[in-house]
Amino acid sequence: MSDQSDPGSGINHAPGLFRRLGAMLYDTLLVAGLMLTAIAPVIIILGIIFGLDRVDAASLRTNPLFIAYLLCIPLLFFVCFWKLAGQTLGMRTWRIRIVDNHGATISWGRAVARYFAAVISWAGFGLGFLWILVDPEKRAWHDLLSGTRLILVAKDQ
Repeated sequence: MSDQSDPGSGINHAPGLFRRLGAMLYDTLLVAGLMLTAIAPVIIILGIIFGLDRVDAASLRTNPLFIAYLLCIPLLFFVCFWKLAGQTLGMRTWRIRIVDNHGATISWGRAVARYFAAVISWAGFGLGFLWILVDPEKRAWHDLLSGTRLILVAKDQ
């Protein structure tokens, strides 16, 4: 089983499962904080309009517009970081970068496709992520479906 991939500009090692999980944990905490922060203005605005004692959190949890608003937060977080920086903050901490199969920066379309493919990887009880353990190039389902790969970044970069 090979531990290397060639995304075009030389040989780069692919990160393993535990490194990826470390980056995911870090990013999950960041996204959770962003989502909690995003809820505050909604509560404040509704409190100003209707009175704070009349804001019904239970009805917010079932409001399709509010749910869509919250679901956009992780989508924007991941897609924007992947496209604009090539890595999320968690990936940066764990020295991981995302590239397309040719080693180039990914496009907006690939970033969106990767996000939704990652949802599929999780929805399958995480089997899409565990695929890293059997793929010779350590690619997860969402890597394969979106034409992307993760590479390790040297410490000096």
